[in-house]
Amino acid sequence: MIRKIELLAPAKDFETAVDAVDCGADAVYIGAGRFGARYAATNTIDDIARVAEYAHRYGAKVYATLNTLLFDSELEDAREQAMALVEAGVDALIVQDMAYCRMGLPIELHASTQTNCISPEKVKFFEEVGFARAILERSLSKQQICDIRKATTVELEAFVHGAICVSQSGRCFFSRSTSERSGNRGECSQPCRLEYDLCNDKGEVIIKSKHLLSVRDFDLSARLGEMIDAGICSFKIEGRLKDRTYVRNIVSLYRRLLDIEIAKRNDVKRSSVGCSTIEFEPNASRTFTRGAGEYFFDGKRRGVASFDTPKAMGERIGKIARIDRRGIILDRKHDLVTGDGVCFISNGALVGTNVVGIEGERVMLNRYDGVAAGMELFRNHNRLFSQAVERSRIKRTISANLYLQFSEGRITLTATDESGISAVATVAQQSEEARDRTKGEEALRRQLSRSGDTIFEVRNIEIEEVRFAPMSVVGELRREVFKKLEEERIARHEASGAFIENRAAKYPTTILTPQDNVTNHLAREFYADHGVAEIAEGLDCRATTAGEQVVISDYCIRREIGECLLEKPRLRGDLYLVRGTKKYRLCFDCKACQMKIIDCGH
Repeated sequence: MIRKIELLAPAKDFETAVDAVDCGADAVYIGAGRFGARYAATNTIDDIARVAEYAHRYGAKVYATLNTLLFDSELEDAREQAMALVEAGVDALIVQDMAYCRMGLPIELHASTQTNCISPEKVKFFEEVGFARAILERSLSKQQICDIRKATTVELEAFVHGAICVSQSGRCFFSRSTSERSGNRGECSQPCRLEYDLCNDKGEVIIKSKHLLSVRDFDLSARLGEMIDAGICSFKIEGRLKDRTYVRNIVSLYRRLLDIEIAKRNDVKRSSVGCSTIEFEPNASRTFTRGAGEYFFDGKRRGVASFDTPKAMGERIGKIARIDRRGIILDRKHDLVTGDGVCFISNGALVGTNVVGIEGERVMLNRYDGVAAGMELFRNHNRLFSQAVERSRIKRTISANLYLQFSEGRITLTATDESGISAVATVAQQSEEARDRTKGEEALRRQLSRSGDTIFEVRNIEIEEVRFAPMSVVGELRREVFKKLEEERIARHEASGAFIENRAAKYPTTILTPQDNVTNHLAREFYADHGVAEIAEGLDCRATTAGEQVVISDYCIRREIGECLLEKPRLRGDLYLVRGTKKYRLCFDCKACQMKIIDCGH
């Protein structure tokens, strides 16, 4: 059986969704007005309907994010929005809250990464209960993905590029511990990106004012083939808050790389159709990045955090060799230009400035505060690259063959695209025998080959018999058949099936803690019906997180600083994160190789 491979892109809004599809995305995920995990990325139902119509022309899909936790008072509104999205033509809903399983929704449900898709047992449950897809936790290794694939047949989606949450998805209450804002409710304040002191149980500062929980961004662009072979079907780019330049660049890059890997294999194919043409060379280091890394894809390791800054540093340009009164000189050739943004680390903090001039090898900066010889210089805004991406003409076309027929008093044109979908246009028109068959055929082919601003590119033209007809009539016939073919493509788009709950499926555990996110009666009933005997109220329902675990992470500060408890560390006793009046105790589960963060309160 041929397996379909999907490149899944983020869409902040309609324009970004169009960019993603045009650059080659096989699917996009987008948020509606409420109940999505990115509060700042919302869209009207009408706009999402426009996205669906645009994407479906290429056989691409649209997934709506309804992946926040729900309170009882929100259940009816959530169902109404879900049904509106179904009417808008989306292909699936990405959900975290199991209440959606009890709403009778006539659409596929995808288990969000926030449902903690981290083990074969958990993913197997989502498959058995009726989910069409499971979105895997970002901290999983290739071996763990393979283990999940061996135990299940459900579609597996995995992140390949973008920001990484330091906590396991859906098990983070760090933001909630500092304010009313909850990541599980779409309003994460990102306290994990802030500075903390690392202290011992005596209150002594071991590491002062560092971004101890800020991990580098994901980049698995070199591992796509391995992920295909491990069983991943959907390759997800993070970034529903990212701008159009980022989406154009990263989608174009991964489209190119995935196509190479698909071409090497006989058992997979791309899930949508069309060829994308762009006018720039994609480069992941030239749009937002906190530094590329593969996180724990090869297993848990050191070197995944960025203690000095949580901000985008961009691409490394070189080392500052010397400084004089007119500027700085780097230790290597570079392509910096006026208007570029550059940055460097000075006294443990990120400092940014702009390039205001170039004289030979000398680079003149807007400001020199903190600049010193020996520093690494990075470019976090590439003016020329950004302009090239923004100004690039991007078009995605579907190849089509045309077949022209002349009959008594009638001309018929048939168009068949690369998916085998056909449309026919006919016009009542008398035609005459061509005086010069060669010139007549050339004129007809020239007119028929003009696909204009349609989504089609004419690949082959067959003319049953060359006859003379007004070129204006042939041109109108061509426009009509392409219009019909596009409408037929949209009409032929396969609607997803309804979610049907299998009530015989058993949840892997019989106890749910406050960290398991049960915040309404429908979710409580769901878990109870699937064998869970003890169900705690979700932590987001509580007034305080004091005394509770607010983060569980496969990232470990001890491992990152070379103080793993299994490797004869110098640091003994409890460790704490401290910022202002907030204090958190670190617990280390060495058997599971995980770190837990406990809110000590104020």
